[in-house]
Amino acid sequence: MAKFLRGGKVVIILQGRYAGKKAVIVKNFDEGTKERPYPHAIVAGIERYPLKVTKSMDKKKVTARSHVKPFIKTINYAHLMPTRYSFELEDIKSAVASETFQEPTQRTVAKKAVRKSLQKRYAAGKNKWFFTKLRF
Repeated sequence: MAKFLRGGKVVIILQGRYAGKKAVIVKNFDEGTKERPYPHAIVAGIERYPLKVTKSMDKKKVTARSHVKPFIKTINYAHLMPTRYSFELEDIKSAVASETFQEPTQRTVAKKAVRKSLQKRYAAGKNKWFFTKLRF
């Protein structure tokens, strides 16, 4: 079978707390690991999307509505649906690793780094589809 779930691929989460949310694969484990003997991936996604911004809003309101709240999670391949989109994630990849899930403090530091990189990407106007709420 062709391995299409690679790092940088944008996926939609189908099950669990983040069902219907978009995420990007940071690291994939096709064969599984000792702790998780099934194929899975570490994903970083958007828990709360930025709100709509109009021209008439002032700068303070625009910055308040442009916030991105991320999440980091390990998810089974069966609960991921790949999309045709992908993007480069060097800055996210350096912040998130499999050791990130050992302690809660490491997880919060990684989430802050992911939020910073996603915020920068959103402000630059890159990957617009990734930052819009999925309507279904």
